[in-house]
Amino acid sequence: MNKTLLGLLAAAGLGLTATAASADVLSDIMDAGKITVATEMHYAPFDILEDGKYVGIDADIFAIMSEKMGVEVEYLDLPWQSILPGLEAGKFDFVIAPVTMTAERMERYNFSLPIGNATVALAKKAGDDSIMTPEDIAGKAAGSQKGSAQLAQLQAFSDGLETPADVREYGNIDEALADLAAGRLSGVANSLPLMGYAAVQRPGVFELVLPPFGDPKYFGWVAAGGDETTTLIAKVNEILLEMHEDGSLDAINEKWLGAAPELPTTMPEVQ
Repeated sequence: MNKTLLGLLAAAGLGLTATAASADVLSDIMDAGKITVATEMHYAPFDILEDGKYVGIDADIFAIMSEKMGVEVEYLDLPWQSILPGLEAGKFDFVIAPVTMTAERMERYNFSLPIGNATVALAKKAGDDSIMTPEDIAGKAAGSQKGSAQLAQLQAFSDGLETPADVREYGNIDEALADLAAGRLSGVANSLPLMGYAAVQRPGVFELVLPPFGDPKYFGWVAAGGDETTTLIAKVNEILLEMHEDGSLDAINEKWLGAAPELPTTMPEVQ
């Protein structure tokens, strides 16, 4: 098995080595024998930093992928707000943080096939009977992660309520969940897998509010836009399809979520 290099960097620009402009990013990766990928390791169950070790859905999928590619991996742990700008600046090769597929983003970046369900759901404090459906957040304080598609969907949902929610932004989702646990928020909105995982991991603290709200969404991984990354995305998608076929993708999701979501094997239409 290939050696994995774990680079834990607290912020963009801290010891990052820029990826030189190239006619073909995959060719450069294969020549170097190493791929540098960025994520935010505070987005359970996709990305978790546990006792100094990177684990989660993305970590498990990419461990198989890098082995099939025959390359070492350097993982960068960065704040979400710096990841897509860092990709555009050429500071790393690829993003394995789960990025919500939107029409605007798909015009700007090259996406992989879906790797997760990004439909938005609400978590509440356990035992809070004042919130039984997402609409019950009207007039109450709700939070999500700054710069995320889920924050935008929460704001749009709130704007459609008779009394809009007090929507608050957080640097990462753990901070929002901490405020929910402390009673400073009535709800936290993010992807259905993430909110469900939080409720399962802390059953006396959080509860999942169903149904989800907003349009169905998916997470993908991304490379910089342009022809120079099309072969990289093609290779990633080739391996993802193999993992669909051999059951390894379902097995990873079952490990972390208890069940495997139905994920498209072609690029979905997005809004």
